[in-house]
Amino acid sequence: MNKALRLTTLALLMQLGGLAMAAPPQSGLDTQAFDKKVRPQDDLFRAANGHWLETTEIPADKSSFGVFIQLRDTSDQRARTIIEELAKKKGKTGSVEQKIGDYYATYTDTATIDKAGLAPVKPLLDSIAAIQTREQLAAWMGRQMGVIDTPVPLGIEADFKEPTVNRLITWQGGLGLPDRDYYLKKDDERLSKARAAYQTYLETLAREAGVKDPADAAKRVLALENQLAEVQWDKVANRDPVKLYNPMTPAELAQKAPGFDWNGFFAAASLPKLDKLSGSQPSYLTGVAKILSEAPLEDIKLYLTMRALDGNADVLPKALREAHFAYHGTALTGAKSQKPRWQQAVGNVNGALGEAVGEVYVKRYFPAADKARMLQLVNNLLGSYKDSIDKLSWMTPATKAQAQEKLSKYMVKIGYPDVWRDYGALEVRAGDAVGNGLRAASFEWQRQAAKASKPVDRREWLMTPQTVNAYYNPTLNEIVFPAAILQPPFYNTKADDAVNYGAIGAVIGHEISHGFDDQGSQFDGDGALRNWWTDDDRKAFEAIGAKLVAQYEGYEPIPGKHVNGKLTLGENIADLSGLQIAYKAYLRSLNGKPAPVINGFTGEQRFFMGWSQAWREKSREERRLQLLTTDPHSPAEFRANGAAVNHDGFHEAFKTKPGDKMFKASEDRIRIW
Repeated sequence: MNKALRLTTLALLMQLGGLAMAAPPQSGLDTQAFDKKVRPQDDLFRAANGHWLETTEIPADKSSFGVFIQLRDTSDQRARTIIEELAKKKGKTGSVEQKIGDYYATYTDTATIDKAGLAPVKPLLDSIAAIQTREQLAAWMGRQMGVIDTPVPLGIEADFKEPTVNRLITWQGGLGLPDRDYYLKKDDERLSKARAAYQTYLETLAREAGVKDPADAAKRVLALENQLAEVQWDKVANRDPVKLYNPMTPAELAQKAPGFDWNGFFAAASLPKLDKLSGSQPSYLTGVAKILSEAPLEDIKLYLTMRALDGNADVLPKALREAHFAYHGTALTGAKSQKPRWQQAVGNVNGALGEAVGEVYVKRYFPAADKARMLQLVNNLLGSYKDSIDKLSWMTPATKAQAQEKLSKYMVKIGYPDVWRDYGALEVRAGDAVGNGLRAASFEWQRQAAKASKPVDRREWLMTPQTVNAYYNPTLNEIVFPAAILQPPFYNTKADDAVNYGAIGAVIGHEISHGFDDQGSQFDGDGALRNWWTDDDRKAFEAIGAKLVAQYEGYEPIPGKHVNGKLTLGENIADLSGLQIAYKAYLRSLNGKPAPVINGFTGEQRFFMGWSQAWREKSREERRLQLLTTDPHSPAEFRANGAAVNHDGFHEAFKTKPGDKMFKASEDRIRIW
């Protein structure tokens, strides 16, 4: 994992009708990770990863550990090298080199940070203390948009029904705990424990800020946040794009949500001539406006003070940094120690100047030729998906034609953007860690605000090249694969085709499938929210989805805590569909010839073992609790096994039979795309 193997010939080997690859000396599977006492027919995840799970300790500075985390560490190490090299160039003031170097050096200089005390954040705290009226409150929240977490976050996205136009959207926010459930489920012992840790953290923040009665301050802030939680939508409701699309004018918003100075808020947020917006959760807007108009102003100011300190704690004195980690790290995720300061700094530089770092990253680790070869592989998977749609038994020809039209319009982005972001207007000062973070956040918000009500730039990326991840964007109908994920173990030129298809092939298939999951399937090929299904086909699709919900809700990662099948439905559909498509593409690549047996496994068996090892991960219980509450992805072991158990190819490859723990009768298997 820690040694980079660049992409070279893999995509050529995966082309439709491509030449068969000579048997490699190794499969690409990590055979040392196997648990030979466990049969794949009983538990694919542990058969492929069991020894690793038993013998690997989660590093003290991590809440979970596995393939993705290791690859992210590799990406961070590479970014660190780039950042430190750029810093050594000592570019002139205003150059990208100067900004990256000073941002990084200032963030890592904890001695200077400790010596400065709270002085760097005092102007921000003073601006909160100066608020005397509700109108001033609204204006302050607008000015701090993107800088401080407030109860009314704003964003700029393509309009759901006019996807060529950027639209302002509102969202719900402002909670110090990970989700509304942490506040509202009072009888849940684990969530109550996290709530108590948060109250302790608030007391520490208040004490460090010189508040007279820290315990009382913490209770008042927690009470206010509890009110916010009570009017927020849950995670499942927030997955429904139809419910989230609520176009209105600012005047209509003021009518629906009286008591808050929306015009002053938008003007201060650099949106003075806003024509239209979408209020994502209308009842929340009504509720939060009422809270902000009726709660004691001093309580709101106290709350904002805590949010400001929490948001900047990583660049404030040691006592605050340690309190921040004790809560956000240990209490919420189970981590035992903080990440190395250099790695925290890399994350912050990537957040502030990510594409500037990424431009160097791709020149070094992802040349244009690799981008072209990866595109060939993606097109191969798209071809397999096209064939799969044609063969669906549950969908009528009319809806199939619409699905094919949507698939034909997919935009594919590989590795890095064609146009790089300009950071010329961002000011970075040596020795001003707090200021650098605040200015970077404000700079990014100003960039976003300038796009409101203007045409969408389809060239823009939502992730940097050094990000180990991928995404599907429904309003642009695009699939995006940053350079950092396109390397071992997902994409390995030393592995045979089977393992690569099971890993990167399934990742590609996963992102393609998001366009046809329960959310993405509500958008058409042009990115517009539109029902292109017949009623009967939609009902058939939803019935299949209901079976998947029931399957995953049977999984219990923590005693008493089950997977939320409705929250994870979209990702589970994408996992299952992506695995199906990748397997079909792999079989087609064989051109009718049998794959060699390597490590005692057939090609088909290696495909599923490669899939399973791609999800290798273990997590601390606190982190599992957090993800079960907030994350639309299922835990790794259930992603590996949950998709495979429904796959005909898995059962054929391993000859499962009644009595095997992963056996599932053919008529009970869930087949979607």
